[in-house]
Amino acid sequence: MTAMLIDGKAVAAEIRSEIAHEVSLLTERGITPGLAVVIAGDDPASHVYVRSKAKQTLEVGMASFKHDLPADISEAELLALIASLNTDPRVHGILVQLPLPRHIDSEKVLQAIDPAKDVDGFHPLNVGLVASGSGGLVPCTPLGAIILLKKVRKDLRGLSAVIVGRSNIVGRPMAQLLLKEDCTVTIAHRYTTDVASLVRGADILVVAVGRAEMIRGDWIKPGAIVIDVGINRVAGEDGKARLVGDVAFDEAAAVAGAITPVPGGVGPMTIACLLRNTVDAAKASSATGLSLDARYAARPTLVPPVPIQ
Repeated sequence: MTAMLIDGKAVAAEIRSEIAHEVSLLTERGITPGLAVVIAGDDPASHVYVRSKAKQTLEVGMASFKHDLPADISEAELLALIASLNTDPRVHGILVQLPLPRHIDSEKVLQAIDPAKDVDGFHPLNVGLVASGSGGLVPCTPLGAIILLKKVRKDLRGLSAVIVGRSNIVGRPMAQLLLKEDCTVTIAHRYTTDVASLVRGADILVVAVGRAEMIRGDWIKPGAIVIDVGINRVAGEDGKARLVGDVAFDEAAAVAGAITPVPGGVGPMTIACLLRNTVDAAKASSATGLSLDARYAARPTLVPPVPIQ
């Protein structure tokens, strides 16, 4: 392996340490940032993820509010809960764990969240603010990815960036963040012809498609920075399941300049950035009596105030 390993666990720990300090200062002013997580149904992976979020929320000194709902909850009941959380002064961030039960319109629920408390960054108002470079709460995974990129190279200006995957959760907001950094951005998707040739020209490669080891080592430009967002469970040689990314790690690591591992790369950053967004939302809401537009004007910049080496 020749590539530098980008340690998401270590960077996430740095962010949580910074957040814990900020939370302590806010608490001294009588403001304890609070995160409400709403989960409906019994999906095992979702419950594991929610427990991890709650644990880390408490560890940095924030308040955690978990709402564990039955799978048969009605859409109206869920929307009523969101409405109550929107007006709860203890709650500065609201996260609705996806997927929701099939009878519930996820888009309707996400759009019901107060944009100022939308710490997942999925509300159309936040999407528009991020796209225009005007602020807003940034989706956590792309935010974590851009922080990791800037750990490797602080100035990304002029680099060619290729994103494989165009989801609203990762691909599209990632493109906006890279444009903000003055990169030249290309998005590849399922209808793109000859993805390999596009990838071979990338100084920065971000992959989020959910296809195990789709990106091969001979697709990677020598010295490129590779951010692998994919998490796929596959059978190992011993028959036990193991996690791999969307990039063939060993092959890519022999060519790339820097690469994130799976697990231990982007994954830990997602929850750290969720906490970051919640603290930022608490700071903005502390100016009580301001309109929503005024609260957005008080928001921090897209990249959070975490020291970048």
